[in-house]
Amino acid sequence: MKWTPAVIERKHVWDQGLFTLTIRAPQVESFKPGQFLQLGYDLPDGHLHRPYSVASPPGELLEFFIVMVEDGRLTPLLWKAQEGDAIDVSMKAAGSFTLDHCPQASTLWLVGTGTGLAPYIAMLRTPEPWLRYQSIVLVHGVRHVRDLAYQKEIAGHQERSDGRFRYVPIVSREACPEGLSGRITTCIENRSLEERCGIEFSKDCAIMLCGNPDMLDDCAELLGARGITKHKKKEPGQIVIERYW
Repeated sequence: MKWTPAVIERKHVWDQGLFTLTIRAPQVESFKPGQFLQLGYDLPDGHLHRPYSVASPPGELLEFFIVMVEDGRLTPLLWKAQEGDAIDVSMKAAGSFTLDHCPQASTLWLVGTGTGLAPYIAMLRTPEPWLRYQSIVLVHGVRHVRDLAYQKEIAGHQERSDGRFRYVPIVSREACPEGLSGRITTCIENRSLEERCGIEFSKDCAIMLCGNPDMLDDCAELLGARGITKHKKKEPGQIVIERYW
């Protein structure tokens, strides 16, 4: 893997252990929103690196939406990082969780948990989803209201979309006055998510799922029972999945 030296330009803390790093990495090759890059450090026992979805379109400044894992090796180092610190970034992005792997449809559902929001933030900053889909629904599942990041930016999409963009936060461990309470899977199963949006899951939807693997499997099973299937080249469907671990 080829690395390029980069510099942390900004660090925005959303909550304890939940943060966005903005990194200047001008030599990173162009990529598609939804792909991931590797971040890392050269340590005495070897190069430590992990993949992170980019929360911004291609450019000199790249954003990464990160949660610190208490017993992890890399995220505690990233949490301690400060503006001006050096960091390594992989030269090439990878991954197929991109809009060009999504079917054409009337509605685009962007469903994610935790930092699975990152690829959607990147996509929504580009013209493509707005040109391809009549309606866009962003669903973000978290444990606590304080974990709901990028609120100002998301509100901006709502204001500019002329009713085409809907945002539904789903909070599992406390009440959510601005959204739904519970888990994404529960809100799909009891159809409260569709009622909230005024849009049904159907075969005229493209559905992107990103985040916790249990959520991905459970959502795919629930939607599959309604005839909504994974999208493949040889077997067109509606669902595109990105597994974080």
